[in-house]
This record gives sequence, C-alpha cells and structure tokens, in this order.
Amino acid sequence: MAGKDIDKLVKLVAKLPSLGARSSRRIVLQLLQKRDTLFLPLIEALTDVANNVKTCEICGNFDTQSPCSICEDEKRKNGILCVVQDVADLWAMERVSFFKGKYHILGGILSALDGVTPEDLNIESMLARVTEEEISEVILALPATVDGQITAHYLTARLKDSNVKVSTLAQGIPMGAELDYMDEGTIQLAVNSRKVVGE
Repeated sequence: MAGKDIDKLVKLVAKLPSLGARSSRRIVLQLLQKRDTLFLPLIEALTDVANNVKTCEICGNFDTQSPCSICEDEKRKNGILCVVQDVADLWAMERVSFFKGKYHILGGILSALDGVTPEDLNIESMLARVTEEEISEVILALPATVDGQITAHYLTARLKDSNVKVSTLAQGIPMGAELDYMDEGTIQLAVNSRKVVGE
C-alpha cells in the first residue's frame, strides 16, 4: 500500500469532522492526482492561514486581523448583538447574508455533564459589550438542545438588569439542531421569527 508519509496524511485527514478512513483515503488520492492544481495550492493556503489567523479580540471570530472584518465593518448595525456558541455558528449566520448586526462568540455552552461553567465561557466580555456598545437587543442564537436552553436562561438572567431586549431564534430550528447544519432559508426564517424572552 502507500508509504508511511502518505499513510500519516490519510490518518490526519481522517481526524477532520465527518470523515472516516475511507473518505480520507479518497481525499488524499485526489490531492496526489492533482498535485499542481490542488495539492500544492492547498498547502500554500493552509500555511498562509496557519501563519496569519488571529482570534478577534472583540467577538472571538477567526480572521487575519483583529478586530475582525465584521467588528470593523461600519455598515454593521450597532445596537444588535447576536450571541452564538462558536465560530461555526457565526459563519452559518453569515452564509445567509441576512443578519447585519454584530456577533459575540461564547466559546461553548453550559454543560453539567461536560463540566462547563459560566467561568469557562466568554460571558463577562459579552456583558461588558452590552454596556460599552450601548446594545439594545441581544439575540441568543444558541443550539436548540437542553444545554443550549440552559445557557439561554442563564444569559437572560444575567442580562435582566441591563435594560436590553433579549430574543431567541424561533421556528425553523428543530430541537437538537445546530446552526452549522442548517440551510440558509431555515436560518433566515429563525432570525425573522425570533421572539423576546419572557413574552
């Protein structure tokens, strides 16, 4: 079969989400067969990103600059902050090209089973942004899971005295679903149909 270097590459690719050994072998074979047009440009792109990627000091997004291009965009609506679990969810929202506010990445959700506490998440920086940026609405775009709902309730309680409207994504996001796996139309419907917490 393939040499140890190729085998090592296959094993590394197999560690990517949703890929097993068979899919990994097919991908590596495709890369090897298209060395000049695909493999080498991919190596260059991976190297560039690895050397230049930064975590945004404001929202937590990945970009080649900090603050990121979204936080720096003057066309973005000030006053609306969309809180998401991780970068994948931010990218899912951006795929829709519908939401024009700002984001805040929590870096996870509360989970008693996994031992994730409020101190493990970017909650204090979110609360500081609500005050400093004069936020009028916080959209909690969190997973429709038990842990996601617990996190939403906790954040709502923490925002209670902040004089901001707190809303959640509504219909279109089924229980147990994650934003990164939703299609653009479903996400747009959920944003349009968001509801104010407590109403």
